[in-house]
Amino acid sequence: MDKSKIPADQRQALGALLDDHRAVKKLFKDFEGAKDESRKRSIAAETCSQLTVHAEIEEEIFYPSLRDMSDEIDDMLDEAKVEHQVAKDLMAILESQPDAEVMEATYKVLSEYVGHHVEEEETEMFKAVIKAKINLRDVAGRMASRKDELVSATA
Repeated sequence: MDKSKIPADQRQALGALLDDHRAVKKLFKDFEGAKDESRKRSIAAETCSQLTVHAEIEEEIFYPSLRDMSDEIDDMLDEAKVEHQVAKDLMAILESQPDAEVMEATYKVLSEYVGHHVEEEETEMFKAVIKAKINLRDVAGRMASRKDELVSATA
């Protein structure tokens, strides 16, 4: 999704989520190219950290701001909630420091799963939000503040 084509009322909020998606996508690619186990574990830990912050912002602020806007969006929010839980379960496995083979397999499944979730979010949910002309200016500010708090807490 091209951020420059997002309407002004949604650009900051959706743009921030898109930036998070791109950052995690890069981590998935970096993991594939990493040769040694310690590097892979470091990338996996960073991925889990970024996904945790991203999911928390969506669950606390972004998704509730969309609730009850339309039945279509509500259905997407319900599905996203389940997808987030599956991703959290996979991240819990990674955070438990499994052996190298389990780590690699779990990370691969997480990568594929998050890729699917991101694709749906960007091609379906974000487009529905734009179509519904939901003003997200206030939401964007709250999302940015909360992200700062969460990142500071994990630093």
